[in-house]
Amino acid sequence: MTGGPNFFEEICKVLRRILVSIGLAIVFGTAGAVAQTILPDPVKGVEVEMGTQAGLEAWVQDFRPRALAAGVPAATFDQAMRGVEFNPKVVERDRNQNEFTKTIWDYLDTAVSEDRVALGIKALEKNRALLERIEAEYGVEKEVVAAVWGLESAYGTYRGDLPVLGSLATLAYEGRRGAFFEAELIAALKIVDGGHVESFTGSWAGASGHTQFMPSSWEKFAVDFDGDGKRNLWGDDPADALASTANYLRHWGWQTGMPWGFEVKLPEGFDYEQTTERVVKPVAEWQAMGVRTASGGDLPDPGPGSSLLPGGARGAAFLIFPNFQVIEKYNTADAYIIGIGHLADRIKGGPAIAGTWPRELRALTLEERVELQGLLGRAGFDPGGVDGRMGPKTIAAVKAFQKARGLIPDGYPSLEVLGLLR
Repeated sequence: MTGGPNFFEEICKVLRRILVSIGLAIVFGTAGAVAQTILPDPVKGVEVEMGTQAGLEAWVQDFRPRALAAGVPAATFDQAMRGVEFNPKVVERDRNQNEFTKTIWDYLDTAVSEDRVALGIKALEKNRALLERIEAEYGVEKEVVAAVWGLESAYGTYRGDLPVLGSLATLAYEGRRGAFFEAELIAALKIVDGGHVESFTGSWAGASGHTQFMPSSWEKFAVDFDGDGKRNLWGDDPADALASTANYLRHWGWQTGMPWGFEVKLPEGFDYEQTTERVVKPVAEWQAMGVRTASGGDLPDPGPGSSLLPGGARGAAFLIFPNFQVIEKYNTADAYIIGIGHLADRIKGGPAIAGTWPRELRALTLEERVELQGLLGRAGFDPGGVDGRMGPKTIAAVKAFQKARGLIPDGYPSLEVLGLLR
């Protein structure tokens, strides 16, 4: 980090206030190429097989020939994997990521808290020259890069302290997403073999560095922006990490000067079947349907977009555009994407979300989400699988069920919907 000691002390003080207010420490989750910051939320009412140390050790021996065949030298493998420990907490975190399990308003309360916004403004000012050079080089706005930094590692102050190899081995052995984590473990071993990192620690998911890159993302997208001959995402200087994040976003099609989305007001009698990423319309059509900005004005026109109701018909509404899908490459959860986009807007000086949320509602537990999907399928509404993830197919199934029952088809997986399915 390029800020001085006073800046660091101020960040630590604010972080302590955040952690005390929620009674938890920040940890990290993963999906796709880069991991997102989340808060722990224990799995309730669900029994899972975690595995054992002996089971992990047997798996490591079975994995060894595959790693060597993929190009990991035997000496590197044997030294790096010696003493790797099974961590059941890692499995628990993987099965209970908050961006999929918390209500969006609870998630955003932390992800875009006033403290995090204030720290983001200070971090941008302290690193303005660096972030402006990155913006000029990669075409990704400095506020967006700062937002990723802020949500992933609290602007570099908490980058994770778990052994990356141990986390990845635990998740590969556990098997729910075994192929994904095995490939990441191979990529991590190659980083170790190349001598690119001395202390390889990070999140429970195996992500590391200022912007929590997964090992395969380091391999594909990390850059040497400071010109020292290394692609160092882990040191105190964030230059390479922030530039690598911009490089990653540019690769996936970031459009310079275009919004990820913005908050809107929907008119009375709005057709809620239109609220899905699958429906893309020119802004002029949304305007003709009565959609307006959150302040009631005419809509700006950055091109065709979709309407989104992440909290249901009683929550805030958004129009989203292609940059939304670019952030989605980090993580598919709407809460995470909106968290990054809105934090960037706030760092830039934009307003807080104006719409209200149905805060009296609670999120479904994992057990309830699995039950919801199973009941939808049995009722003839295909949820796209029974995994507890409320993805686009499950939301579409909820919409279809709500429409069949004469309800507002907003796709929100509420206790009311679950009760009707029962």
